[in-house]
Amino acid sequence: MPDIRLTRIDNRLIHGQVATQWCGVVGANLILVANDAVAGDEFRQGLMNMAAPAYAQTRFFTIQKTIDIIHKASANQHIAIICETPQDVLKLVEGGVPIKKVNIGNMHMAEGKRQVATSVAVNDDDVATFRKLQELGVELEIKRVPDTPVENIDKLFK
Repeated sequence: MPDIRLTRIDNRLIHGQVATQWCGVVGANLILVANDAVAGDEFRQGLMNMAAPAYAQTRFFTIQKTIDIIHKASANQHIAIICETPQDVLKLVEGGVPIKKVNIGNMHMAEGKRQVATSVAVNDDDVATFRKLQELGVELEIKRVPDTPVENIDKLFK
């Protein structure tokens, strides 16, 4: 069983907050970005590698590759999975990745979305996806950074 310490939804993927705060707090030494676009984009990977802490390795896998190899992780790998969207997290869960809790950190405002929390904007598809994750037994948490209070998850469903 892979040691998944954090699964986070963040449009920015790896950046200062994830790299310096979350990974340290949860004890992650491997940041796995599960994102189809980034898996093939060496430029974006390079930028994210610059933001990653020196003690953590980074991997940039497609959703399918993550599903295929997560169970081969070493016991010494303490993993933080970062996804761009709730839909990607759902694909991982439905593919057998043992995700028990999802930290919803940052979902940018965009056309068709409504702001529901400090840094979270959702559309109807996002809401349906979060409901499906809950039905699958995944705990949801809205929390921007480790030292801020958890926001009420009911905000997602209004």
